[in-house]
Amino acid sequence: MQLRDALDDYKRHAGDGTRFPGERRTVSGRFSGGDGRLVHVGDDGELRDFGYPLTGRTGLVRSRIGLAVGDEVAWLDEAETTQRYVSDTALVETVHETPRATVTRHDVTLGDAHLTRASVEFGEEASGGDGTTGGDAAGPEDASLVVYARFAPDGRDDRVGQLRYDDAVEVYHADEHDFLASATGFADLRGQLPATFPELLADDPTDLPRDRDGDRYEEERLSGEVIADVPFADGVATVATLLTDRAETDREAARERLDELFADLDSVDALADAAADSLPAVPESAPARDSVVADLRVLSLLSSPSGLRIAGPDFDPYYEHSGGYGYTWFRDDAEISGFLLGAADAVGVDLDDWHARSARMYVATQRPDGSWPHRVWPRDGALAPGWANARIEDGPDVDYQADQTGSVVAYLARARAAGVDVDGLDATLVAALAGLDRTLEPDGRPVVCQNAWEDSAGRFTHTAATFLEAYSELGRRGEGLAVDALDDPDAVPGADALPGDLVAHARDRAREVYDALDDLWVPERGCYAVRETLDGGIDDRLDSATLALAAAHRSYDAVGPVDDERLDRLVSHVETVVDGLSHETDDIAGLIRYEGDGWRRADQLSEKVWTVSTAWGANACAELAALLAAHDDP
Repeated sequence: MQLRDALDDYKRHAGDGTRFPGERRTVSGRFSGGDGRLVHVGDDGELRDFGYPLTGRTGLVRSRIGLAVGDEVAWLDEAETTQRYVSDTALVETVHETPRATVTRHDVTLGDAHLTRASVEFGEEASGGDGTTGGDAAGPEDASLVVYARFAPDGRDDRVGQLRYDDAVEVYHADEHDFLASATGFADLRGQLPATFPELLADDPTDLPRDRDGDRYEEERLSGEVIADVPFADGVATVATLLTDRAETDREAARERLDELFADLDSVDALADAAADSLPAVPESAPARDSVVADLRVLSLLSSPSGLRIAGPDFDPYYEHSGGYGYTWFRDDAEISGFLLGAADAVGVDLDDWHARSARMYVATQRPDGSWPHRVWPRDGALAPGWANARIEDGPDVDYQADQTGSVVAYLARARAAGVDVDGLDATLVAALAGLDRTLEPDGRPVVCQNAWEDSAGRFTHTAATFLEAYSELGRRGEGLAVDALDDPDAVPGADALPGDLVAHARDRAREVYDALDDLWVPERGCYAVRETLDGGIDDRLDSATLALAAAHRSYDAVGPVDDERLDRLVSHVETVVDGLSHETDDIAGLIRYEGDGWRRADQLSEKVWTVSTAWGANACAELAALLAAHDDP
């Protein structure tokens, strides 16, 4: 998304009661991807790249597709549309009912390439049944697929150029070179200028593409915007886009790759077969198979080749209404990794490569003090923009999210016990143990830091839950860990204070955190508080993040155990939080984040329902049920 697009969207949606102006929405449509590049296939026909965090390439920032017959263009965003995924793949089928014909599209993203296959079926009158069009059963002879595409190589919409070939156009700035190609060549190809300064300053938004401007020949070669007329052959037109880095793929290799894609993927079945290779196979006998397939598809789409995942497609890259989403948070990523590790065998899916990739990147991104930073770019683990990097900066460590380190430690301990073997894993866990100790106060609870929702500071129950789980998993699965796993113990703060028996030490720490949670119990509400505030008070609001206590206590029970009074408190807590945060309307049902949450409410009358909170609630109920069953407590 470029600033021009954000301003145009702002004009279209300023004052809207539910839409936040200046964003690029994906509330409808489907995504295709799985090997890095992430393309949104809108139900309006638009294609947009969201994969910059995953690959470092920007690609398509805007597009529009239409059906041309003569001088008339029926844009697909004006047609009635149905859309679905084909089978278990990320191949997207979209059917557009235009006034002249039915256009059926199949879109798939394979590595850095995206293919759109459009087949057209004209009505009898349009195809020459009345003897007036001069066409045949495939439709009028002058029918074509119109593709408007704007590329932003290297994230730029200025100082961009084009190179044109018989069947392709290359758009470039410096390193990133993007290609648009057609299997049937181009009947017409032209460029155009992006929105001009007067258009940007006007009150009304700008409709694109514009009509041809014969007086701007030079300028139309100096932009990322292309309008192509693609002829049909036997009622089918196929176009492809390819994002490349000139240091990795030269021009000739890129064009050869496009030719190979057109030759090899010349049918819907071929596209489906290629798309199927991007996702793990799920056996037919898997429980809740449709949900498993959908979950793996989503996680594959959000994953970079490194194995790290973005939190979501970044709909707000200018931070107008949020802090962005196209980054890896270690909290989210490690929790996902843990769920995958626990579920893979149960559903019969081989995810060993995924487990190892995650562990390898957590090892690579650990800081020298044993912690993990706020968020990173998933493609290479480099530090990403954030506001919770106090442990890197000078000054106090309040703006640090200690729970992220706890979540990573819990996963790595489980992965190690499950046989995941990556270089440096033991050293990473030892350094992380020292890091946890340095952020644990003498009273057994973590230090003042930021919360999981990243909007306040204090000593949080959720953070304590992640520490309880991390220490418990180390105490349960850390056999063989020793300080001498560190290459240089003197370089790791706190390593000199670690004892010889790290497993016993982790269990002792887990007990300290377990006991200290009593400080946060609120008997009047029958739940644990969200936090101790900066001035030492107790914030007794309900917060869905505190539901992490259920899983944490289940881990602790393997080294603890959990006593009867704590079991009773956990039951009361989970019931109180789930009941108190549940919200249901005619459109949606689930949990809100916490009492009094005003973020992104706009004109809504109450707090927003959050999918992560709803999932936390469901998982907490399941974890608690398993814990109670282990204690023969119905």
